[in-house]
Amino acid sequence: MPAPLNIVFLGSDVIALPLLEWLAGEGRAVARVIAVFTQPDRPVGRGQKITANGIKSWALAHDLPVYQPAKITEEVRAQLAALSADVSLVMAYGHILKQDFIDTPHLGTLNLHVSLLPEYRGASPIQTAIATGERETGVSLMRIVRQLDAGPIADVEHVSINARDTALEIEQRLSVACVPLIARTLPALAAGKLGFIDQDEASATFCRRLVKEDGRLDFAAPAEVLAARINGLFPWPACSVEISGQPIKIGLADALAADVCNLLSDKPAGMVLGADAEGLLVATGGGVLRCLRLQKPGGKMLPAPEFLRGLPISVGTVLPSLPMAPLVAGTPFPYVRTVK
Repeated sequence: MPAPLNIVFLGSDVIALPLLEWLAGEGRAVARVIAVFTQPDRPVGRGQKITANGIKSWALAHDLPVYQPAKITEEVRAQLAALSADVSLVMAYGHILKQDFIDTPHLGTLNLHVSLLPEYRGASPIQTAIATGERETGVSLMRIVRQLDAGPIADVEHVSINARDTALEIEQRLSVACVPLIARTLPALAAGKLGFIDQDEASATFCRRLVKEDGRLDFAAPAEVLAARINGLFPWPACSVEISGQPIKIGLADALAADVCNLLSDKPAGMVLGADAEGLLVATGGGVLRCLRLQKPGGKMLPAPEFLRGLPISVGTVLPSLPMAPLVAGTPFPYVRTVK
């Protein structure tokens, strides 16, 4: 086996922690993390206390140098060059990298993107894949180029999506899926045998940064579409409906054919049809939406039967419908700066 590669890791999200833990343990025979670049500390929570992210905390616990530039400048590139790394590995970093920074390590800069590229390039690939009804996603290892998630791909690791998976479960599976992907690709990279294949631009799709308004639901849509959107957008921004003047979050849902639950199919979209042993049943534009977990403001997310014992929802109540903005497109979405 080739000598372990010296890696600089660039990332700001805890999705990368299983991979970093593997690299710090069993994976040391494959590669050695020598430094970490991550986002600056940010205010967190109601108290807005300045807090380090999980990647910085991991790096400090492993006695690694940490760099937190607010921008990628020539000085920052020089810091990277001084580390004499073999390769940079990026995952959910949050900075746009300039070409000279990308080219600084002699084996270049690789990126772990959580979709099966060229599908779902952009800011919300996990949520969007689930919310649009996909039954499979994965992690792609690619070379970074100056175009959005468009670099050539070395390898992918596939992850299945089940009907009741939310973004929370799929993110956890994708984080673990990075380990076998890196375990088989970095030795090939070190040996000069890792090949890259250009993406099919004609097949590219794009997702965007999510906003709170994406949690709206239009009950004229089919139940399968609504259930996928609810599950894909949990835990954030989370879909909700207004009931008796309160926004009620839906944390998990599935879809039933109307005849399966022995219900009439001519009820107006959004009408509460009743409940079964698992959830609240709502008429839609096609089939029945079963809301499996519900949460009132200030309360806990509860299984629907438990929620309904404390806050009954009458049969015949019509839940309001609101338009749902598209989450995926064939071209990149315009960049919108969000104000926090």
